[in-house]
Amino acid sequence: MKSDRPVTVSVASLDLTALRQFLLDLFARLAYKEGDFLLSSGQRSSYYINGKQVTLNSEGALAVGRLLFSILPEDTQAVAGLTLGADPIVTAVSVVSAYENQPIPALIIRKEAKGHGTQAYIEGPMLAEETNVVVLEDVVTTGKSAMLAVERLRDAGYECDRVIALVDREQGGAEFYQAQGLQFQAIFSIRDVQQRYSQLPKPL
Repeated sequence: MKSDRPVTVSVASLDLTALRQFLLDLFARLAYKEGDFLLSSGQRSSYYINGKQVTLNSEGALAVGRLLFSILPEDTQAVAGLTLGADPIVTAVSVVSAYENQPIPALIIRKEAKGHGTQAYIEGPMLAEETNVVVLEDVVTTGKSAMLAVERLRDAGYECDRVIALVDREQGGAEFYQAQGLQFQAIFSIRDVQQRYSQLPKPL
């Protein structure tokens, strides 16, 4: 069922600068919360970013797909990510790539091997060995989640030396990837999101 709300912006037609600002606004409004939180890394934090509030939003997914596709290296042959956070991200990028007539397949990496059938760690099309795969992530803290995806891909015979995230919490992830010989970049730092959040009107 279509929404009756007026459409004020077309995410499909925004230039990349405006698209980045649009996505930053979504992260600040929908994904960022302050409080006392326990992270998947085991650390406690005074804030939390639920990236799925953005990546599973229809406009957010399109913005994510367009922005990430625009910064993929030219030799990228596939994108992949660890379930569950990366599932909508790799899907969005793959769909955008098809619209751009440069189709890139998406792979989803399981945390545990499937308990039936092929018992595979990787879901998606079967690709040739040494296929160049870029790992995508929503929010990076320590970097260990995306590193698991990198290891699974390498074990399957793929080339993987780059991780791209939507948000870097700047808590050691970038340094960890560098130590592992991986190239890393993020669309936003946590400071970008917090600055935008501080500018938003707060409820009375």
